[in-house]
Amino acid sequence: MRIAILTSGGDAPGMNAAIRAATVVALALGHEPVGVRHGFRGLVNGEFEPLDTLSVADVLRSGGTVLQSARCPEFHDQAVRDTARAVLAEAGIDGLIVVGGNGSLTGAQYLSDPEEAGDWPVRVVGIPASIDNDIALTSLSLGVDTAMNTIVEACDKIADTASAHDRVFLVEVMGRECGYLAMTSAIASGADMVLFPEADRTEEQLVDAVVESVLAVRQRGGSQKVIAIKAEGIETASERLKTLVDEKLAARTGEAPEVIETRVTVLGHVVRGGRPSAFDRLLGSRMGNVAVRALADGAHRQMVAWQPPIDATDATGERSVHDPYCHLMPLDDVLTATKHLLEGQSPLARWRATIFDDLEDIFLL
Repeated sequence: MRIAILTSGGDAPGMNAAIRAATVVALALGHEPVGVRHGFRGLVNGEFEPLDTLSVADVLRSGGTVLQSARCPEFHDQAVRDTARAVLAEAGIDGLIVVGGNGSLTGAQYLSDPEEAGDWPVRVVGIPASIDNDIALTSLSLGVDTAMNTIVEACDKIADTASAHDRVFLVEVMGRECGYLAMTSAIASGADMVLFPEADRTEEQLVDAVVESVLAVRQRGGSQKVIAIKAEGIETASERLKTLVDEKLAARTGEAPEVIETRVTVLGHVVRGGRPSAFDRLLGSRMGNVAVRALADGAHRQMVAWQPPIDATDATGERSVHDPYCHLMPLDDVLTATKHLLEGQSPLARWRATIFDDLEDIFLL
C-alpha cells in the first residue's frame, strides 16, 4: 500500500509521535509512507513528500507537527473535495491517515463519504489530536496530557508569586467550548476553584463563586493566595470578571479594591506548544501503529480511539486486535457523539457538568 499521512487543524503535542510511528510501522510491513504538507490545503495542492526512517528519526520529542498544518475552509465545497480525491488517486495513494481534531475528522468523513466518493478506492482512518479533549468516543486525544502538564507547571509558578503577595489570580486556559483542561488542571494543580462552560453558570454566579472562594481562604487564615482557573469557553471576559470580582469583594469586606489584589493571567497558546509528555509520545506511537495496521487489515472510515469512555456504549466500534487499549470507532459515530458532547447532551457531558457540584464544598475547605 501507499499510505499518506496528514495533520490538520490546530497542532497538538504528540502529532509527531503518530507520524513517526505510522512511518516506521508502514515501512516495516512493506508499505510506502508519504507525508502531506499543510493538511487538507496541501492535499488539494498535491504537496506530497516521501517519508523514511531518517526523515522521522528525531521528530518524537518535538511539539507541533513536522508536516505542518493549515486551515482549509474551502474543503466544505464538494468541488474541492472532488479535487482532493482525484489528487490522491493520481498519486497512487491506497490509504490516508488524518491526524487532527473535530474539524479534521469531519473533513475525513466527507472526503470518504460513499455517496459522494462513489467507488473511490482510498481507505481513510483518523487519529484524534486536540488539546481540548473535545472528541467523543475516546478518553484522550493527542496533546491533552502535555497541555494539562503545561497548565499545572504554570499554575505552580503563579502560586509562588500569589503566595508572596497574598494575591488572587484568575488563570485562563485554552479548551474552546470544552472545559476539560480547566477541570483536570484545577485538581492537578491544587487550585482553589474552577470555572468551566459545562456548568452553565450566569455571570453573577461566576462572580459569586470566585468571591466565596476568596472569602473562604481569608477565613481559614495562613496564606491568602487564591488560584482560580477559568476555561476560555466562559463567555465573560477575564478582565471583566476581575473587575466584577473586585467590586463585589470590596462590597462584602468593606475594604478598598486594592487591599485584595486580583490579577489575570491568560496562558493562551503557551498551552498548545512544547515538547510532548512521555504519555503523549506513547499515545501517538500506539495510535499511529494501530492506524497503519488497521488500513492494512482493510479498515475504512474509522477513528483510532483510546479506551472509549462512558458515552461509547451505543457505538459500533470494536477493540483493535493490535492493541488492547485502542478501539476502532466508525467516523460517523464519533462525529455524531462529538456533536452531542459539545451540546451537553451526552452522558459524559452531563457528568462533566455536575461533577464539580459534588466537589464545591471540598474546594472551599
